[in-house]
Parts: sequence; structure tokens; C-alpha cells
Amino acid sequence: MQIKVERIDSANVVAEAKVSKALLEKKEKNIAIKIAKTMKVDGFRKGKVPSHVVMSRHKEQISQDAKQDILKIFLDDALKELNIQNSAVIGEPSITKMEETDNGLDIKIKISFRPKIDLGEYKSFIPEYVAPRVLKKDIDERVNTILKSSAPLKELIEKRAVKNGDFVNINFKGFVDGVAFDGGGAENYLLEIGSNSFIPGFEDGIMGMKIDEEKEIEITFPKEYNSKDLAGKSSLFKVKLNGIKIKDIEEKPNEETLKQFMPDEETPTVEKLEEKVKTQLKNEKLTKIFIEKLRPKFIEALIENTQFALPENIVEQEIDIQIRTIFQKLSKSEIEEYSKNPEKITKIREEYRDEAIKSVKLTFIVDELAKIEKIKVEDQEVMQMIYYEAVQKGQEPKENYEQYKKQGVLPAIKMSIIEDKLFTKLFSKDK
Repeated sequence: MQIKVERIDSANVVAEAKVSKALLEKKEKNIAIKIAKTMKVDGFRKGKVPSHVVMSRHKEQISQDAKQDILKIFLDDALKELNIQNSAVIGEPSITKMEETDNGLDIKIKISFRPKIDLGEYKSFIPEYVAPRVLKKDIDERVNTILKSSAPLKELIEKRAVKNGDFVNINFKGFVDGVAFDGGGAENYLLEIGSNSFIPGFEDGIMGMKIDEEKEIEITFPKEYNSKDLAGKSSLFKVKLNGIKIKDIEEKPNEETLKQFMPDEETPTVEKLEEKVKTQLKNEKLTKIFIEKLRPKFIEALIENTQFALPENIVEQEIDIQIRTIFQKLSKSEIEEYSKNPEKITKIREEYRDEAIKSVKLTFIVDELAKIEKIKVEDQEVMQMIYYEAVQKGQEPKENYEQYKKQGVLPAIKMSIIEDKLFTKLFSKDK
């Protein structure tokens, strides 16, 4: 096998090989002999089938397998010539030529490698910012929210209609086209009005009801509802109000409440709780500044001032992802129009190239920064984030996780967590 290797840049290489007909035939024969050992053919004992019989029956598959073996040898030899470890290869090599000739086989591949990145004085690109202030009224509001969340419920004594913030005890049953649907009913169900835990319109329909009142509430399920049988359909709920409860909120947190929210404190006090709340509020304000102001400026400066060669196959993969996203939104006729005009696909690919280059470049920069700053994210953290997101949306956590896994987006979720940790660490330092 004759090999020629040419570097395009530090991250990309073109390798060419001329494979003799003799080597190709030898590979095919070896594969045929291996298959013959287990192949059953009438008239031959097991393991005694001649290789030419195997070739006649499975020539196409044997030819493909032989080419794959040769490709692997070709790649290994090309890397040896470059003095590069296989682990440095990123993505699958791209076969740009695989041509059978009278003399054998001509192959041409493009190989890409993980780029070497010098970030230099990257911290000099971190924008300056003014640390946010936390006002006393903000602390008081948050403490009141904490007290409300931990407060016990008590029966409402006064006779009045349901209002926002009440906890109602209800019996309800849902119908679509006059037929009750599974999971659409319950008795003595406790619901917080204003929690938005039911489909839009349900809680609004209960507002103003009085104890023992019965009512029919008409609502339409959202089009994106997680049950396909109900999504977008009109429904009628028959509701009876059994009782109303309200939160018995303390004016100031008692010892039990303080201990609940500060379990690590030996002597929890109101002052310590307020200090903890102040820190939380400050961190929330900082996070907002980081996301909305610092991160975009920092990223723009890094991309503009950090130069390195990008693996071409990864850029093409990123363009593929963006094009797939676009095509998912197109109508059948629009897709057919593109399939008839390949030049239109080429044009739209080029339109997204700059955006793809920036995205890939940022991914490698963030990856390098994470190594330097020793940022790690375990798979368990990714799972926790997905589970929390599912619970917030009222979805099944395990199904959510499996769906993300099937779609292949778990690495992207992990990268987003790494980014959050990384930028928080960089921007918070010495502030």
C-alpha cells in the first residue's frame, strides 16, 4: 500500500493510498475463508466449504468488509507517518474518494484532530462589573416567601369565595366529547390556586366558588400537552368545592422553622437566616449579570482573539445539525423542492457556515477553559437537572431522561452545566 499524507493545517490532514489488486484480493480471500468455517452449504461438510463458493454467494458484502479492513490499516499507517496517536483523531475520517481501478483501489480521506489551543491571558477578557446591592425590603420579601412555603394549612373560618393563594379541597371529573378520560378525576384533591399546576383555565374557573358549590368548567388542553389523546382538545370538568384552607403564616420564623432552613447551624437565628437570604439574593443577581452581560462579552472577546485551526468534519457536523433543524420546520413540498435542487442545499449550508464555525470554536474554547479551571460535571448532575426540569413541567422524569438519551442531546446538556459552572467561577473570582 502506497501512502501519501498532506497537512492542510494543524487540525486537518488529507491522506491518499494506492492499494494493489493483490492486497485487495488477499483481504477478500481471508474474509471468505473465515466465513467458510461456519457457513452451511448443501453438498459440503461444515467448515469445508471452498472459499470460491463463499465469494460467489457473498461477493458484495465480502468486498465491502475487505475495504473496511484496508481503510483501518490505511488510517493506522497514516497516523504513524504523522507521528500522531489514534486518540487525537476527532470524529470519523471523511472518505472523499474510493475508486476501484485496474490496478486495485485508490482511496482519499480527510482526517481531523483535536486542535491545540493557546488561550493566553484569557482572564484579561473578563469584563468589569459592579457588584449588585441587596436591599432590606428584598430580604424581608424572601423571608416572607420562606415562611409562607413552610407554614401549615388551616381551615378557613370566614365564609367567602375562593381567591388567589387559597388551597381548595375539590372533587372533579374531566370529560372529552362527553366521555370521562383516564386520570381526569379525583376526590378530596388539594389544589393551590395560583400554582398553575393544572392546565390553563382550570384554576381560574375555581376562583369565586363557595364551599359546597358545584360548577362546570370548560377548558381546552394545550396543543403541546404531554398526552397526545388530549392535546388541543376541548374538555369539560365537573367540579365540587368541599373546603378552603389558607396558610397559617408566622409573623417571624420560630425556632423549628429556623432549624428547618438552617439544619447545619447549631444556634439558628433570624439574623443568620436573613444573612443567608442576603447571600442567596446576591448570588441570584450575580447570575443574572453573568448570563445577560458578562458571558456574551467574554465569549465574543475569546472567539475574536483566540485563533486556532478547527476540525473540518466537526464544522460540517454542526452545519448538518443546523440544516436538520431547519428542514424539520419545512413543509413536504418545500423539502421536495430542495431535493430537486442540490445547489440550494449547498447554498443554505454556506449561509450557516460562519455560525457553525463560531459554535464549534466556542465548544473547544469552553472545553479547554474547563480543563484549565478544573471544572467537572458528573453524569449524576446531568440526570438531576433533567429530573428537576421534568418535575417542574409535570412530566415523567425517567421518560424525559430516556428521550434526551435517544435524541443524543445528553452531551449538550452536560456542556451547558459545565459552561454555567465555568463562567460562574471565572466571573466570581476576587469579586
